[in-house]
Amino acid sequence: MSTTKELLKKVRKIEIKTRRLSDHVFGGEYHSTFKGRGMTFSEVRPYQIGDDVRNIDWNVTARYNEPHIKVFEEERELTLMLMADISGSEMFGTDNQFKNEIITEIAATLAFSALQNNDKVGIILFTDQIELFVPPKKGKSHILRIIRELLEFTPQSKKTDIAQALKFMASVVKKKAIVFVMSDFMDDNYRDTLKIVSGKHDVTGIRVYDAKEETIPNLGMVQMQDEETGEHMLVNTGSKAVRRNYEIYHKERTAYYHEAFRKSGAGSIDCRVDESYVKKLLGYFKRR
Repeated sequence: MSTTKELLKKVRKIEIKTRRLSDHVFGGEYHSTFKGRGMTFSEVRPYQIGDDVRNIDWNVTARYNEPHIKVFEEERELTLMLMADISGSEMFGTDNQFKNEIITEIAATLAFSALQNNDKVGIILFTDQIELFVPPKKGKSHILRIIRELLEFTPQSKKTDIAQALKFMASVVKKKAIVFVMSDFMDDNYRDTLKIVSGKHDVTGIRVYDAKEETIPNLGMVQMQDEETGEHMLVNTGSKAVRRNYEIYHKERTAYYHEAFRKSGAGSIDCRVDESYVKKLLGYFKRR
């Protein structure tokens, strides 16, 4: 645990970096990507030439004996739900940055973009259990609290269960929300849950990964620790079969992620720790 002073310094650093990004880059993109999805009923008024006849309110028209029309307006306010995997495997990184640091920056950038649009932002930190739920709220101090939790929170567990996290999100967020799930997605069995949740919410997965995790180099007998179980074991990295099985495991999880999100109609982004997540997010917003 760092001291409060150090923590505030870290929060400030992330705020300055991600705020600049969201101001210059994402504000407009986020706005145009997600705004105006929902339409809420506003009022009924007399029909004017050029109005869409499909919006005629027949009950009111019959009552007043002249055509009346329903007027709708865009739902300006949206809810952004951030879901961050804080399991053991997120503490991996070889190129100066851990996966969890990238997740924190992406979450902060999205949160500040939502702040500019006066949207509510909430966050769920999960492992194979719900570690923390901060309900959606507006305001800068609320976003700084979210960044603080991302930096400081110590999880109870090190394992991952994405399906459970999605179920929890769907149970606490009733109104349609924009949902970003940030994880390395080293998990499966979440496809069915994702499909159900994507039916109601606008879901995007952001897979944050490190290229060095995809293969094991040949280093002979090596003592390794599983980040999620804490188990120590001797691994013969000299064995081709061991290296191949590890690679297959990795490829299968990645393929599962892409297929699950595609089949659920949800969006997905792949972001390697040594790549610019800014470009990735921008490209994604522009494609939509």
